[in-house]
Amino acid sequence: MGSTLLVTIQVDMLDQTALALQDDLAERIAKTGASGVMIDISALEIVDSFVGRMLASISGIARILSATTVVVGMQPAVAITLVELGLSLDGVRTALNVERGLDVLRRAREESGLVG
Repeated sequence: MGSTLLVTIQVDMLDQTALALQDDLAERIAKTGASGVMIDISALEIVDSFVGRMLASISGIARILSATTVVVGMQPAVAITLVELGLSLDGVRTALNVERGLDVLRRAREESGLVG
């Protein structure tokens, strides 16, 4: 979607899958020069501490590669679980849905002086 990579996670992520996603996204950001990454987790009913840390790690990697990450579609039960686990997902921007996520990315581009 323009300069934004959209990742939709359709299945509960195993540790190996999360690591592969991290590697693939880093490679794709570098290859395309994407300025935004949107990760849609609306299909996930469970996010354990490893996957939570992996989302934070992906966001950090993207930030180093000059891209902003937004996680969208978090189920209320997932948010509650993350808080109960003590995971605040530092550095990870969140939005209720894809539309709002695109607004977050657009504002981030404007703040950084990027267009598109």
